[in-house]
Amino acid sequence: MNLRFLIPIFDNSVSTWALEARLLRWVTFIWLFVGLIVLFSASYPVAEMRLGDGLYYFKRQLAWVFFALMGFNIIVNLPIRRMLGNSHWFIALFLLLIFGTLIPGVGKKAFDAARWIAIGPIPLQPSELIKPFLVLQSARLFGQWEKLSWSIRLSWLAVFCLVLLGILAQPNLSTAALCGMTIWLIALAGGVSYKYLAGTAVGGVLLALISISIKEYQRRRVMSFLNPWADATGDGYQLVQSLLAIGSGQTSGVGFGLSQQKLLYLPIQDTDFIFSIFAEEFGFLGSILLLLLLGLFATLGLIVALKSKNIINRLVAIGITTVIVGQSLLHIGVATGALPTTGLPLPMFSYGGNSIISSLVGTALLIRVARESSEADILPLHKPQPDKPRQRRMLQKR
Repeated sequence: MNLRFLIPIFDNSVSTWALEARLLRWVTFIWLFVGLIVLFSASYPVAEMRLGDGLYYFKRQLAWVFFALMGFNIIVNLPIRRMLGNSHWFIALFLLLIFGTLIPGVGKKAFDAARWIAIGPIPLQPSELIKPFLVLQSARLFGQWEKLSWSIRLSWLAVFCLVLLGILAQPNLSTAALCGMTIWLIALAGGVSYKYLAGTAVGGVLLALISISIKEYQRRRVMSFLNPWADATGDGYQLVQSLLAIGSGQTSGVGFGLSQQKLLYLPIQDTDFIFSIFAEEFGFLGSILLLLLLGLFATLGLIVALKSKNIINRLVAIGITTVIVGQSLLHIGVATGALPTTGLPLPMFSYGGNSIISSLVGTALLIRVARESSEADILPLHKPQPDKPRQRRMLQKR
């Protein structure tokens, strides 16, 4: 087997890539490297206390990164057309798994939410893994919107609604909102009529309000976000500890590995609040550098989208950039108290194989779009009917 298709460091074709593709590759690797360093620090105390091995989570993360990078390198060397042609199968698989998490005894619960399903020793989070394929299928649909019949349009819109409702039922409002906004932005970029977009936006907001009104814990989170200090030892505890961590970092941070909040004061500091530990250890300057890295990634993603001649490729670039940068900003917004507390991991930083795989698959798709300079044929959502008279003439000639 050719190692360049599995391990990035053996890929000698990188020098022939477009400039944006090479820059995105380096930004991804730098982001991933910094994330592993921060995870090492953030996860060590909790792993030591729970499992007696401070390196437990870090070693598992390294294993996930190794396998995710193999997938990453396969995708950057695979025509985007191939991924688009198979995206519907992944949507169907992960949709079944999403609803499988809702079955008692099948879905694994954590913090009153059934978001995981175990396949042997491997926990899968289908709502996280479906994101890049949701982008692919959305780009494929809205990139051909005017050419498709209403039956095909409505069928796929119904599938997208099922995905969002399944994620919302877990419950996972933040991921459902992120996926919904991504699909909506892809539709907007694809030129869908404003009247349809306006109606969808209103429906999405109403659905979120209904979810918050029904789910008591979501309602408490919103109320505690407005004034976390009013119940600093109760519903506002997480946010208060997060703000204490960020504030303790001051200008240049307390130093790598010297965070106090990670010593079991801040809950789930290695996943949903890992930015707080990063800000505490690297301070305001480190946080600004991270935001600049996000800004560079977003700028490169926009440049790739603008340079893509194929409308579907352009929508893929817009969707992937929205998911990765949008999720990062939502995570930072939660940690800093700018948004209600939700369970969104920080791409490349947070512990978890599902998040790493989803993030690296997404960046690989964006790099692949950047690599493709020639306009690809649009992949239809339905097979065209053969021209029977033409076939008969060809057979007669034979």
